Amino acid sequence: MYVRAQVMPNVMRTIAMLAAFASSAAAAPAAGTVTIETAKRAGVAFERGTLHVPENRAVAGSKTIAIGFARLRSAHRDRPPIFFLYGGPGASYLDAFDASTPNADRRLSALRGYAAVADVVVLDQRGFSQRGTTLALPASTPLPLDRPSSVAATVAAWSAVGRGAKAANPGHDLAGYTLPECAADVDALRRALGYRQLVLLGGSFGSQQSLAVMHMFPATVARAVLVTVEPLDNGFDMPSHVFAALQRIAADADRAPALRPYLPAGGLIAAVRGLRDRFARGPVTVRVGKKSVVLGLEDFRAALASHGAESWPAFVLALHHGHYDEWARDEIAAREAAPFNALINPLIDAGIGVTPLRRKLLEGDPASEFLGTWNFAPHLGSRAAWPAPDLGDAFRTPSRSLIPVVFVSGDWDTSTPVENMLGLAPYFPNSHTIVVHRGEHDQLSYQTRTDPAAFAAVLAFLGSGATAKLPVEVTLPVPSFTVPSFPAPRR
Repeated sequence: MYVRAQVMPNVMRTIAMLAAFASSAAAAPAAGTVTIETAKRAGVAFERGTLHVPENRAVAGSKTIAIGFARLRSAHRDRPPIFFLYGGPGASYLDAFDASTPNADRRLSALRGYAAVADVVVLDQRGFSQRGTTLALPASTPLPLDRPSSVAATVAAWSAVGRGAKAANPGHDLAGYTLPECAADVDALRRALGYRQLVLLGGSFGSQQSLAVMHMFPATVARAVLVTVEPLDNGFDMPSHVFAALQRIAADADRAPALRPYLPAGGLIAAVRGLRDRFARGPVTVRVGKKSVVLGLEDFRAALASHGAESWPAFVLALHHGHYDEWARDEIAAREAAPFNALINPLIDAGIGVTPLRRKLLEGDPASEFLGTWNFAPHLGSRAAWPAPDLGDAFRTPSRSLIPVVFVSGDWDTSTPVENMLGLAPYFPNSHTIVVHRGEHDQLSYQTRTDPAAFAAVLAFLGSGATAKLPVEVTLPVPSFTVPSFPAPRR
């Protein structure tokens, strides 16, 4: 009886465990399937769902992860759906369906506009999803405040985060968080929802993801609209292209009457040159509240393109006149914050990398004297620490495609410069380019906000492929540039 009393509970416990395992295995959704629920907000009916996919398709028996998505149904269900792919990596547009989040109404309104011509499907990015799997960020050490920033210190900090990524995400195969896997997720959702083809609408990283879909699954793409274009080999921007956008901003800002009392001889670009020379001679120490921070040439270079066009002139002019407080406050917050908002950002970028030719062009770009190497050197320098497979030059190098594409980019965009679009368009002989003068790093509806006919023409292309009314350029008005917060100096 003693043996029976000990064995039977163990047997029963084992049977119960096996039954629970079988039950959970049966309940676990299979890869390639979706779960969907219907909902309504602001009188708009939509579907919210979860897509289940392998974490790493290159590994047999890989675990399944979940990715959130949403769908707005259209009256034109005979047309290929519009798959909206958002930027980042490490950003989501699903908050359009959550009234508690900022900009939700504006975003939902934009999606309803697209749903006027076809179904609209919004897909999150793997590893960063409100309704799915989200990777954890490892702890990071704040950068010191008592010395100027440096690329070397940033490489060391990023490498430490990369080395800690695996331990922070036990049970996850981080080699599965790549751009090709993101593209395969799009195709998996297309198949799961029963669509034969799709139309891509991608901006920033979403345009890069769209290009990967077109590269890997060309027969499934009816057409595409790519905004704020980021080619597969252009994950890191050329400093001269970014600086050209700043020069175009300066050309209008130099003529703004409200800024004229603050401008030095030669205008904003002369002020930028003077600041570069000033910080090349040595750093400054700025006290803000109870903290002090040392700001040097590399800090200036890193911050130069970090403002929107409307506030950028005021930022430069404040520094020109020796007002460093706001800059110091921003720099303290940046050094004390985590270097990434989402782990998939460095994982995906590390895998994309650059071709040897583009790396040589980046490292020899003459505008680095103003912008430094911040846009690419920390990524390339910490590459070995990230558990992401290199995608190879055959994937990164542009290739000819007959898919009809409309490209839209602004010539004030300092995140994905207009030169990205102009360099890629020749590989798409069935493409149409729209240059948005004074356009920044914005979505299509904002790029065309003053030209309803242009937006309607792109909408018609999304719905039917019509190209007759597409413009070649859109011109936005000169913005009301922010005026520095201090009185203009006496001449």
